[in-house]
Amino acid sequence: MQLSVIILNYNVRYFLELCVLSVENALKNIDSEIIVVDNNSQDGSCEMIKTRFPNVKLIQNNQNSGFPKGNNIGVAEAKGEYLCILNPDTVVAEDTFEKVLAFAKNKNDLGIVGVKLVDGTGNFLPESKRGIPTPWVAFTKIMSLYKIFPKSNLFNNYYAQHLSENQTGKVEILVGAFMFLKKELYQEVGGFDEDCFMYSDDIDLSYMVLQKGKSNYYFHETTVIHYKGESTNKDAVYMKRFQEAMEFFYKKHFQVSFLFSVFMKIGIVFFSMLKRVQGRAKTKIPPENYLLVSASKTLSEIISLVVQKKVDFLDWEAEKEVNLLSNSIRNGLHIILDNEFVSFKECIAIHERCKNKGVFFRIIPKNANFSIGSDSPNDRGEIVKLK
Repeated sequence: MQLSVIILNYNVRYFLELCVLSVENALKNIDSEIIVVDNNSQDGSCEMIKTRFPNVKLIQNNQNSGFPKGNNIGVAEAKGEYLCILNPDTVVAEDTFEKVLAFAKNKNDLGIVGVKLVDGTGNFLPESKRGIPTPWVAFTKIMSLYKIFPKSNLFNNYYAQHLSENQTGKVEILVGAFMFLKKELYQEVGGFDEDCFMYSDDIDLSYMVLQKGKSNYYFHETTVIHYKGESTNKDAVYMKRFQEAMEFFYKKHFQVSFLFSVFMKIGIVFFSMLKRVQGRAKTKIPPENYLLVSASKTLSEIISLVVQKKVDFLDWEAEKEVNLLSNSIRNGLHIILDNEFVSFKECIAIHERCKNKGVFFRIIPKNANFSIGSDSPNDRGEIVKLK
C-alpha cells in the first residue's frame, strides 16, 4: 500500500465529514487507506463515520489521549509506505496526494513534506513553513522582530521567510495539520513524543527528523484549507498547555541559562494570553448578500428559506470560471460553494482568488445537508443546517 492518511478527531463532527470526503476524492487513484482515530468525541463523530464512510478504519479511544498518542495509535495500524498526518479541520484538493507523492518520490533525503495552507478566508497561514524555534528565533517571534525586519536574515527565521509562500524549498519545521513522510522514518524517530500533550509535538517531530540527517520540505504546488480555529479552543487550558509545550521542547533539546528561561516563561505567558484574546468569539453581523455557486437553481431557493434572504445564483456548470465571480463580489457577500458541482480543488482556488475582498466562504459537502466554513483562523467555524 502506498499511503495511509491518519486523521485524529475530537468533537469536530461536521468538519471531519468535510475532511474525509475531500480525502476520499483525493485517494481514488492511489492504493491507500484512511484511518480516523477518535479521542472520545461526544458529538456523533463516530456514528457519522460508520454510516457515511464505512470503508474508513475507525479507532475509538475511550479518552482524549492527546495529539501525539492519538496519532501514534493510528500509525501503529497503518499499512502504507507513506503517512499523512492530517487535521480533521482541513480540506484537500483532488490532486493533493498525487502531487505530494510524486514530489516525495524524487527526494533521496526525504524527511517531512508540508504544503501551502490557507485559512477559511483564503489567506496564507505562515506556520505552513517555520524555522527551529531556538532561543534567539523564539525571541524574534515574541518581540515581533520578524514583522519589523521581514527581509533581514537575522530576524526572519521563525516563519522561514527565505521562502515565499509560492516557492518550494527546504525548511526546518512543519505544522501538524499536514505532515507527509515515510512510515519507516516516523517509526525510526519514535513518532510523536507522548510526553508532550500538544502544541510543540509537530516542532519536536520535525526537529527529530532533521537530527536523522533528513531534509524537510515546504511544497507550494498544492493548497489545503486549514480552518484552524476548530483545532484549538483558546481558553485557560490552552494557555497552560501552550506554555507547558514550549517548556517541554526547550528542556528536551536546548541548554539555556536560568535568566533566559525566566524571560521565555514571561514571553510564553504573554504570547499565550495574546492567543487567548485572538481566540475570543467576535460578534458576527448577519450577511446581507448570498451567492450560491452551483448548478442547482432549486438549492438556492432552499437556502433562501433557511437564511430568510434572497440567494443569488451562479450556474457553475455553465460558466465554470473563477474570474466570473469577480463581477458578483461585494463587501459582506457570503459565497456558498456546492461541492456537488464545484470540486474541492475549485473551492480552494475560489478561496484564494477572492481573498481580501470582503467576502466569506461556505462549502456544502456533496450529499450533505449543511454548509460549513470559518471567517477567521481564530474563531470557531459556522455550520448551517439546510434541512
